[in-house]
Amino acid sequence: MKSENNGRVAVVTGGASSIGQAVARRLAEDGHDIAIADIATADETSGMVSQAGRECLARRCDISSGESVGAFADAVFERFGRCDVLVACAAIYPVMDFADTTWEDWRRYMSVNLDSLFHLTKAFLPGMVEAGWGRIITFTSTTFYAGTPHFVAYTTTKGGMIGFVRALATEVGSSGVTVNAIAPSIVRTKGTLAGRQQELGMFDACLSLQAIKRTEEPEDLVGAVSFFASDDSAFVTGQTLPVDGGLVRV
Repeated sequence: MKSENNGRVAVVTGGASSIGQAVARRLAEDGHDIAIADIATADETSGMVSQAGRECLARRCDISSGESVGAFADAVFERFGRCDVLVACAAIYPVMDFADTTWEDWRRYMSVNLDSLFHLTKAFLPGMVEAGWGRIITFTSTTFYAGTPHFVAYTTTKGGMIGFVRALATEVGSSGVTVNAIAPSIVRTKGTLAGRQQELGMFDACLSLQAIKRTEEPEDLVGAVSFFASDDSAFVTGQTLPVDGGLVRV
């Protein structure tokens, strides 16, 4: 456990399972207390955080709703008094042809994946700026670089995240706050295994392009999160780091 992080608080969205759960566990092991926002209950993750010797607050939260995020933020500040690290993991990843995408579908994907980043940052950035230290980390996707078919709406949200990261990093760089993104390849999760990804051969397609010949797991991403959340990343901001087994080389 890194003593430098003791007393710091990390907010993790989507922390009930999959990538968010792996991130919450790693940050707890690094010495952070954890606040989880998810539409599902996060009892299992809370247990992991407790096993790491850290405190955990878990709340049901609709990250697409500014009101819901505001209520969650109030609970975080009431419990911990601060948020030092914000990790936005939660997202939806529809596999859908553009011809079949309705306006209602489009707005839902934008709301959950991109508008949520606005709501979360509005809630937690001011405290970071006031403290003179903070880390904002979001998950984009290598679909932005690859132009993957069946993912027009999803890729658009992820491209928006990259623009958000670059611009916000410039605005807050003098405040001791860094803003970065991580771009995974297709990750083996309950969601991707249950979706159309296997039917479309996406796991095999990505594997054929990767330098590292195995499918990505949630645990492959936590080292990058740990770095971006630490003091070691103080001079790194506005960046998108592909953590994808060498699928894209930028």
